Amino acid sequence: MNTALPLDSVRSYLRDLQDRICRALEQDGVGRFIDDPWRRTEGGGGLTRVLVEGRVFEQAGVNFSEVHGARLPPAASAQRPDLAGRRFRALGVSLVMHPRNPYVPTSHANVRFISAEAEGSDPIWWFGGGFDLTPYYGFDEDARHWHRTAQAACAPFGAEVYPCFKRWCDEYFYLRHRAEPRGIGGLFFDDLNAWGFEQCFAFARSVGDHYLAAYLPIVKRREDTPYGERERDFQLYRRGRYVEFNLVYDRGTLFGLQSGGRTESILMSLPPLVKWRYDWKPEPGSAEANLYENFLRPREWV
Repeated sequence: MNTALPLDSVRSYLRDLQDRICRALEQDGVGRFIDDPWRRTEGGGGLTRVLVEGRVFEQAGVNFSEVHGARLPPAASAQRPDLAGRRFRALGVSLVMHPRNPYVPTSHANVRFISAEAEGSDPIWWFGGGFDLTPYYGFDEDARHWHRTAQAACAPFGAEVYPCFKRWCDEYFYLRHRAEPRGIGGLFFDDLNAWGFEQCFAFARSVGDHYLAAYLPIVKRREDTPYGERERDFQLYRRGRYVEFNLVYDRGTLFGLQSGGRTESILMSLPPLVKWRYDWKPEPGSAEANLYENFLRPREWV
């Protein structure tokens, strides 16, 4: 393709995606996102939008960023060592929803575009992203809905796409030191450029556009479920796994920190309250044990 990449189209889509998701969540969360624009000394910046202490969401963040710099961060070149040292530009929307009610799962979504540039050659570009779900109490109908929507996002691009990116998600969102998945997965893709720019961009848009359809019906189904101290305690304990993954393994977190991004915006993905316990195990036959036995393992949901 030509050296000039259509960044205006990518930027316009991502800003609109951020707007649409925030508007939809404000309607359901009975709270307002605050806007926090920021600039990056090395080049670029972004707009962080955070909702705190809403009726449904204890904390929700939807970030847009566009940054550029002289050297691609190690988190982006680890899988592609041939790109190390190139200039880069990265645009993306990343979001994390931490609900108040333990019966509502946490969700994460991300759509990003990165180009790596060197003098005298065309940019090497790719898309990445996906969405994944982290329940505290498992429900088959929620998991099936989530994965059917993920499958629908992939369907126009080939029957093999959903199984491939679903499997990649299962493998990526895995805490190796715990030998357990973070949640029930969804979609994950990276380094996507083999289909050509227009088709790859169309797929990234499809993933972004299906997030609300995947998540909001689950939120509405569970948000008024009665809960007590036991469920809340378990939610805070399981949030610890979320923190562990984001700080140890997550490429997006590492990319943001390594590229000199705004720390507050990068770490807004972490939950506001969390607990850890030494060597805790769920009571056999309990709803908490059911999560481990039937949901925190790779399954075919569709």
